[in-house]
Amino acid sequence: MSAPGKLRSVALLALAEVMTMSLWLLSAAILPDLVAEAGLGPGRAAALSSAVQIGFVVGALALAVHGTADRFDPRRVLAGSALVAAAANAALLVTPVGGALQIGLRALTGACLAGVYPVGMKIIVGWGTRDRGLLVGILVGSLTVGTALPHLLAFFGGPDWRATALLASGLAAGGGMLGLATGLGPFHARAAGLDPGALRLAWTNRRLRLAYAGYLGHMWELYAFWAWIGAAAAAAFAAGLGAAAADAARLVSFAAIALGGLLCIPAGWVADRIGKARVAQGAMLASGAAGLATAASFGGAWQLTAVLILLWGAAVIPDSAQFSALVADAAPPERAGSLMTFQTALGFTLTFFTVQAVPWVAAGLGWPATLALMALGPAFGVEAMRRLLRMGSESVDASLDRL
Repeated sequence: MSAPGKLRSVALLALAEVMTMSLWLLSAAILPDLVAEAGLGPGRAAALSSAVQIGFVVGALALAVHGTADRFDPRRVLAGSALVAAAANAALLVTPVGGALQIGLRALTGACLAGVYPVGMKIIVGWGTRDRGLLVGILVGSLTVGTALPHLLAFFGGPDWRATALLASGLAAGGGMLGLATGLGPFHARAAGLDPGALRLAWTNRRLRLAYAGYLGHMWELYAFWAWIGAAAAAAFAAGLGAAAADAARLVSFAAIALGGLLCIPAGWVADRIGKARVAQGAMLASGAAGLATAASFGGAWQLTAVLILLWGAAVIPDSAQFSALVADAAPPERAGSLMTFQTALGFTLTFFTVQAVPWVAAGLGWPATLALMALGPAFGVEAMRRLLRMGSESVDASLDRL
């Protein structure tokens, strides 16, 4: 049977990512309801969010070393991972709120999502080279919209967090089935066998090393923002909105995250024309500035803080796709899946610490100082991209010549 066309496959994969990744920030979206029901302290609250990161890192490292996405049909890997993640998330409904079992289920969900996001990148980079920035931008944009969905689901579901969790599981299961319907593009390459040594390229190839460094700077900020901007917004809106602050924070959080996802697509189109490193550098400059401005606005008009959060959300994610595309350009095609998965594993290892630290730092220093500290990551990433740009052309041929 002939493979589906490029447009159809990309569209199906994008929709699958939106639906499946709705599991990612579920605990952050329903956290106020969990706290109200079980009286969770900051340690348990942070653990429910950071457990997903830990699970993702473990899963991504295992997949990268094994070379799963490069050795087997990535569509089946994606579908199987999505179904297990959906089941683990649904099990939250019948386990003690905030207990060790729920934290473990969130970790299992994260481990399975490592078989969705990086594996999806392996599928999509097989559909093109000249438009790779746009293709990965579409995938990351879809991931981002899916990540924002729990905030919207929680808004409509109200205090019934179980309905929100069940709906997210249903979406994820459906997304896994859609993944099976995608095709593999003409640039898809399959590895002949296990080669853990391929990961050494992350250090020995300077282009890969700088792309990884930029990605780490980006990840310092990204998931701390995504996981906790709802709580920060609620605190900022409380003086002006009172009891309505929580609902307003949910809507603003959803809009901010989703807006960034939508901007990944035009950012990818631009990156294919002016360079991926330039777009990544510009996005990090914008997100760092927006983060500092949001911190400075705390205590002022809630409307201004809301607008700045929207601007921050718009700028915080478009660079992510370009770091992945830079890795795909510099990697041997048959090892791109493993190297992109390893990249995400390192990045999410960092996010475990940042997501876990945010509530403690906020309790000690306040939200304005906490948000301002997030700008350190973009500053690091901007410097990595400056060094990469000094190397000259980002073309695939130039990258492969340096292997």
